[in-house]
Amino acid sequence: MPRTATFHPAFASSLFACLLGLFLFSILVGGCSDQPLNDPYPKDQSEQNILYTAFAERPKHLDPARSYSEDEARYVAQIYEPLLQYNYLKKPFALEPLTAAEMPKVAYLDRDLKPLPEGASEQDIAFSEYDIRLKPGIRFQPHPAFAKTPEGRFRYHDLTVEELQGIKTIADFQETGFRELTAEDYLYGIKRLVHPQLHSPIADLMQEHIVGLKALSEQAEKAFASSKDKSAFFDIRGYPLEGVTVIDPHHLKIRLKGKYPQFRYWLAMTFFSPVPWQADQFYNQKGLVAKNISLDWYPVGTGAYLMEENNPNRRIVLARNPNYHDDYYPTEGSPEDVKEGLLKDAGKKLPFIDKVVSILEKETIPYWNKFLQGYFDASGLASDNFDQAVSFAGQGGPELTPEMREKNIRLETEVEASIFYMGFNMLDPVVGGYGEAQSKLRRAIAIAVDYDEFISIFANGRGIVAQGALPPGIFGYQEGEAGINPYVFDWKDGAPRRKSLDEAKKLLAEAGYPDGVDAKTGKPLVLYYDVTAAGADSKSSLNWYRKQFAKLGIQLVLRTTDYNQFQQKIASGNMQLYTWGWNADYPDPENFLFLLNGANAKVGPGGENASNYKNPEFDRLFELMRNMDDGPERQAIIQQMQDIIRRDSPWLFGYYPMKFALYHDWYKNLASNLMARNRVKYQRIDATQRAELRAEWNRPIYWPLLVGLVLLIVALLPAWLSYRKRQRGTAL
Repeated sequence: MPRTATFHPAFASSLFACLLGLFLFSILVGGCSDQPLNDPYPKDQSEQNILYTAFAERPKHLDPARSYSEDEARYVAQIYEPLLQYNYLKKPFALEPLTAAEMPKVAYLDRDLKPLPEGASEQDIAFSEYDIRLKPGIRFQPHPAFAKTPEGRFRYHDLTVEELQGIKTIADFQETGFRELTAEDYLYGIKRLVHPQLHSPIADLMQEHIVGLKALSEQAEKAFASSKDKSAFFDIRGYPLEGVTVIDPHHLKIRLKGKYPQFRYWLAMTFFSPVPWQADQFYNQKGLVAKNISLDWYPVGTGAYLMEENNPNRRIVLARNPNYHDDYYPTEGSPEDVKEGLLKDAGKKLPFIDKVVSILEKETIPYWNKFLQGYFDASGLASDNFDQAVSFAGQGGPELTPEMREKNIRLETEVEASIFYMGFNMLDPVVGGYGEAQSKLRRAIAIAVDYDEFISIFANGRGIVAQGALPPGIFGYQEGEAGINPYVFDWKDGAPRRKSLDEAKKLLAEAGYPDGVDAKTGKPLVLYYDVTAAGADSKSSLNWYRKQFAKLGIQLVLRTTDYNQFQQKIASGNMQLYTWGWNADYPDPENFLFLLNGANAKVGPGGENASNYKNPEFDRLFELMRNMDDGPERQAIIQQMQDIIRRDSPWLFGYYPMKFALYHDWYKNLASNLMARNRVKYQRIDATQRAELRAEWNRPIYWPLLVGLVLLIVALLPAWLSYRKRQRGTAL
């Protein structure tokens, strides 16, 4: 009787793998669509009007009274609306009304609160009064804090344990409401700057300027300290603020001590955003605090966008505010703006983008790859991908590489309103002092330390050498020969050229240190440089500084420390040289020149003048300049001040950093305006173009899989034929 044929297990496994591969391949080919297989977003979003960005760390504060960093401003400035904003296209920076109906009217008053005539001297001005009218009809975003019952009470202001059980995020509340913006909301926002539970970073500064704010702070602190339940809602509305008067729902006045014209810039910062007391009371419920549902997490504003989702472990989503008031794209710009297409949307209603989706990306390489694939609309430039994107041709500026140009990626560069500098401690007996010898020592070092080279090596060319304390875009900055530091540079062939090393050595000898040797003692000149950088990445830059000083025969000793110890050394004046930087709070020369004002010295007053520089003439001119209106007279005084600090050289002025950013061609209306932090509402995405290019750049390549399957079949075919032959033989 013939035996039953058996199926060899190894062959069965190989045959199964082959069949499975063919099955999967047929699914892949049969399921091909326009959407790339590696698309990280839902299919229905492919052509939606969404801006895709990334973040590396969650924003710490979204409460406008506390938020004070750029990574927070990218959200806060889209949600909240202060009274003023920066015009998106105008250069230099120009303020314009946002929720204000017009620019504030400023009146100057004497000690009896009587108006002073125009042109009154600053000595006669006891108070400045800002008269502000609001645009009617502006509404807050829909929010559960405003929801009411049919009886008129707030539905969610007294949540029970049962009602809280199903609440995990702000989106879990079924009902929302809204109301109109009023002047009381701005008053409440200003009071919150000194709220005893908030600790606003500008509280101390504003108490110096806003009449009655210090008294309010002291009264509120005392009342809060005596309260029994520190976690209960502390309603600051009941405490008077003398300096802010609400005339009617759309009209308020803010009174300041003396003359402080820089206050107009503060009115464009989110610190001066309106805050509805209903939101504060709503979020202060213990059950919501325990769930991390707070104003610091879910803002409530009148801006173009609202916080739809805040999941810092995954993504943060801003959505168009359905209650956003009428707002329109600028209709005026420069010829360059017209050339760059920045006025194509002139007069159109804002915003253009429906959603902003920010994805958590902690590593730069995955972020960069997704940008190249079209899954992020913009990208910064890290050191590990800079050369892939940008090159410098000879003495020319930055250029995109062929790979970037092939994708029509745009490079946008802008000099930031910032400065990085090396400072001398003017209290030090060696590098400090105001004699001619000490100044020549510092100027010699300024010539030797080549910041052009530093920018090229350590900043990938992203910066321009500073000629003084003011960066471009700030009133008082001068272009060309009039704006150079003549103690360090000469003007040749239409550009500043650093003076020769021989000139530096000559100055050093005149200072009493020929070839870096103290002529009095015969000992080498040794200087001490305090830095916080101590990691491997900073080693090369610190060695570079050593070599710069070694050009003059000066020995530079590095004293690395942690940031806390560094701050203590700066505060006590226990250092010779240090490096620091400053980023503008607002675009006014006072915000930079105060860093060298004697009254603002670090040692003693505890100010921001870390070099402890005190020049009586500079300080006198500073007091004249600080509260002047922009104009020729102020420009002339600023020029005198720049000349003084260039001669004294309390700083090596270092460089002004440049922002480099890459944008895909479908990302429109990208004006260079770092002060306009609410810029998303002006920008536009061509979602159709993006979807087409994503599909083109991420088209699956199937032929290697097909070839592999064919080879697998060819390899298995002899075994299959042999198996069939044995099967037939056995059967017979």
